[in-house]
Amino acid sequence: MRKSIVAVLAAALLTGVAVPATAAPDRAELRQAMAEVVAAGGAGIQVRVHDGQGDWVGTAGKRELGGRDGVPANGRYRVGSITKTFVSTVILQLVGEGKIKLDDPADRYLPKFRLDKRITVRMLLQHTSGLFNYTGEVGPDGTSEPGIPLEGQEFVDKRFHTYRMEDLVGVSLSKPARFAPGTKWSYSNTNYVLAGLLIEKVTGTEWAEQVERRVLRPLGLRETWLPGTHSNVPGPHAHGYYVYRADGAPRVVDITRLNPSWGTSAGEIISTTADLDRFISALFGGKLLAPPLLAEMFKTRPIDDRQAYGLGLQQTKTGCGTTISGHTGGIHGYLSYLFATADGTKRFEFSLTTGTTDLTDPAQAQKLAEALAKVANVAACGQAGALRASRL
Repeated sequence: MRKSIVAVLAAALLTGVAVPATAAPDRAELRQAMAEVVAAGGAGIQVRVHDGQGDWVGTAGKRELGGRDGVPANGRYRVGSITKTFVSTVILQLVGEGKIKLDDPADRYLPKFRLDKRITVRMLLQHTSGLFNYTGEVGPDGTSEPGIPLEGQEFVDKRFHTYRMEDLVGVSLSKPARFAPGTKWSYSNTNYVLAGLLIEKVTGTEWAEQVERRVLRPLGLRETWLPGTHSNVPGPHAHGYYVYRADGAPRVVDITRLNPSWGTSAGEIISTTADLDRFISALFGGKLLAPPLLAEMFKTRPIDDRQAYGLGLQQTKTGCGTTISGHTGGIHGYLSYLFATADGTKRFEFSLTTGTTDLTDPAQAQKLAEALAKVANVAACGQAGALRASRL
């Protein structure tokens, strides 16, 4: 969700790695890749894999920097933009109930924002609206256009600040649109804040309540939590850290506690690898959406010749010849992955708690990205073969 985290997630799915061509039953290659993530500056990592070898869960690193306890295998973590897949699922359920039409103008449901009438609900879910990303943008010439403060000392000082969803949209709408609706693709958290507000408008209840009622309770996802403005990560969890520079020197802050209202329906959920595995298995297995609606979710918009984006789903081709769908997530202190094949026979989830790596330092970020790429590649393929590019 933040520019520096997005860059690491992108590089981690771009980088090729050399690992053995076959994976041993003890997951030795995967455990080695996890150890390399910690050596690259991650505080800790937990991984869950389901494939032809069966189910496997493992961890590496420490629960806290300088501590003795390992990362809890059942630990909760902030999943960041994986939240978008939950929100898209609810929107599609409402489409199935006739309360929303995907190709209606979003302005029909949310007139107070005076959105461009060419922006449809589908465009919000697929990031083709052209709306400025309230968390900041990087222009074609490489210059940054800031949004709300999410970096450096200013963010650290304001990490418990409460944001209203309407104010986040207001930040976006105060900036020019990036392009005409539907003509290009550009990832924008604004789209999913509007999606959350759309859920609230047509149901008369908070978007989080709808996610709980329609997804969490039916699937028994008891370890998944929508925190709202609460700053804690409840239950067992590993700590995440944020590195920034002040007075020319790096500073490391335990950033586990923060107010996630700046992420809201674009990225506030807290979960576990087990709950996310159950969620994506149920989603792709047709337990949450009827076949026509699931098919809509899988209708992708090409981003380039190597990747595509559906409705709250990133689709990526792997070097081993399979296609996986899911989402990445990044929020201060945590980097997360959730992917599966369409038939659900191969699934993997993992969460990295960031440690001493300064993600604004290109060399440090690249080192961590390469280590993450190895974990993703071995989890997805069990062999060499880079996952295709991701900008999410």
